[in-house]
Amino acid sequence: MASFSTLSDIDLEKQVAALSRELAALRKAVSKRGGAYYEDGRDAALDTYSDLAGRLRDAMPAIRKRGRVIEKSARDHPAAAATVGLVVLGLVASLLFSRR
Repeated sequence: MASFSTLSDIDLEKQVAALSRELAALRKAVSKRGGAYYEDGRDAALDTYSDLAGRLRDAMPAIRKRGRVIEKSARDHPAAAATVGLVVLGLVASLLFSRR
């Protein structure tokens, strides 16, 4: 390794210029890879969303049917429905307060 006193200013400028070019090339490579990772993540999220939307669309008739059954049961037994609602509300409140 050469000491600083023997290096000329021109040599230092050449080294700095070479390092700058190398750094620019590295930045470009990282930028390309980052863009590819972003594209892959976006595509995976879109595929997952499409799959989920399709499954939900297929399940909607069964969900609606069960919702109607629950609604009819709540109309036939209002006291039981109110009790179940209060129990669920109490469970949710206890979960929220137990985390604090």
